[in-house]
Amino acid sequence: MASDRAPEASPPLSDADLDPAAIERFKDAAARTAAKLVRDGMRVGLGTGSTVAYLLTALGERAEELRGVRCVATSPATAAVARELGLTVDELDDVGELDIAIDGADQVDPDGWLVKGGGGAHTREKIVAASARRFVVIVSAEKEVARLGPPVPVEVLRFGVQRTLAALGDTRLRDACASPDGNLIADYAGPVEDPRTLAERLSGTPGVVEHGLFAPEMVSEILIAGAGGVRRRAGGKA
Repeated sequence: MASDRAPEASPPLSDADLDPAAIERFKDAAARTAAKLVRDGMRVGLGTGSTVAYLLTALGERAEELRGVRCVATSPATAAVARELGLTVDELDDVGELDIAIDGADQVDPDGWLVKGGGGAHTREKIVAASARRFVVIVSAEKEVARLGPPVPVEVLRFGVQRTLAALGDTRLRDACASPDGNLIADYAGPVEDPRTLAERLSGTPGVVEHGLFAPEMVSEILIAGAGGVRRRAGGKA
C-alpha cells in the first residue's frame, strides 16, 4: 500500500537545476548519501544506470573498509564495474534475501510510483528490489514529475513479438536493444492515466516478461538530490 503521508512539496526547478553538469552533481550527491547506508556484513542489491554508476564509485572508495559485504548486480555492466572497484558480486540465488537494494529511476510521481528501465534491466531490477528488506531509490531532482508519462519500458519475448506488440498497442521495439537475459525491450508510448491499472494490463498481456512500472509499496525510501541538498521521501513499503 502507498504511504498515507503526503510527500514533501518539491521546490520549483531553476535553469541551474536543469544544467547537465548540475544534474550530474545531484546524481553523485544522492548516490553518496545512499552509499552511507551500506554497513559491514550487508547483502546489497545494485541497480543499473547513470546514477548507480556514482553509487558504485562511492562504494568502491569504501571497498577495503567494508567487511563481509556481498553484492548482487542487476546487469552484467554493473557487475563488471563493481568487481573492478573491489566489491564482491555474487548471484542472487547464492545470496538470498538482501538487506538493502539501491537503484535509480527515470520518473517519480507524487504518490511514489516509479518508471524504470531506461537501460533495459527493469526485470532484474524488480526482482532484486522485491528481494530486499529495504529498497532505496536515488534520483536527481528533475526525475520528480507531477504525473507519470510515456515511455514505459516493457521486456517482451522474441516469440510472437509482433502479436504481443499488437495486443499492447502504442508500443515500439527499441532498435538492437535486448535485456540482460536476451529478451527484447519495447517502449509503451500510450497514456499513463492510472499507473496501477496500466501495470495490471501490461502484466496480463501474454508475451510480456515485465514492465517498468514500480508500485509505491515496493519502495522504502526515495533520496532526491537538488540545489538545496538531498531530500528524503518515505516510500510505501512497510
